Amino acid sequence: MQLIGTLDSPYVRRVAVSLNLLGLPYEHKSVSVFSAFDEFRAINPVVKAPSLVCDNGTVLMDSTLILDYAEALAAGSGRTLMPTALPERAQALRLIGLALAACEKTVQIVYERKLRPAEKIHEPWIDRVTSQLLAAYGELETALGQTPLAATEESIDQAGLTVAVAWRFTLHMLPNSVIPDNFPALREFSRQAETLPAFQAANFS
Repeated sequence: MQLIGTLDSPYVRRVAVSLNLLGLPYEHKSVSVFSAFDEFRAINPVVKAPSLVCDNGTVLMDSTLILDYAEALAAGSGRTLMPTALPERAQALRLIGLALAACEKTVQIVYERKLRPAEKIHEPWIDRVTSQLLAAYGELETALGQTPLAATEESIDQAGLTVAVAWRFTLHMLPNSVIPDNFPALREFSRQAETLPAFQAANFS
């Protein structure tokens, strides 16, 4: 398999860390949707990161759909990143949804600031999206304060890794928008997660 996309994308990194934890071998090709648009288009005409080229040549896209495929591939090994019991699965899905919302809002702010001409930047829109971003992390902070997430190579699950990946992405892209000291549970959990080999193998600068 080939994972296409740059690891500074939280969606690409989410898949990479998941594949590492599931023990699924893959080749990572760091192709940018911006600077290498034509190269990416030759692999996937939609130019969407991440893209996963399966062993039979099928190209999958969207991190959640790719991870559904990865879970099916890993099923025979007994390793899974998703709880099977319904209450625990619902909670994991809630945390994943909050983390992905935080990623989405971070991307919206970055695009507004960096891609839109300065004279067309709409500050009320940025304020609104920032409030959504902080709300997502606020909900995650409360959840982690009530029920801490596991942060070991053997026990971290999809909720935990997605939360950690989202947090690192936001701090990297918007260091002035989220104050880590306001989210101590998130800060400490993510610090521990980032030391794990699966995360280190999918690191970015």
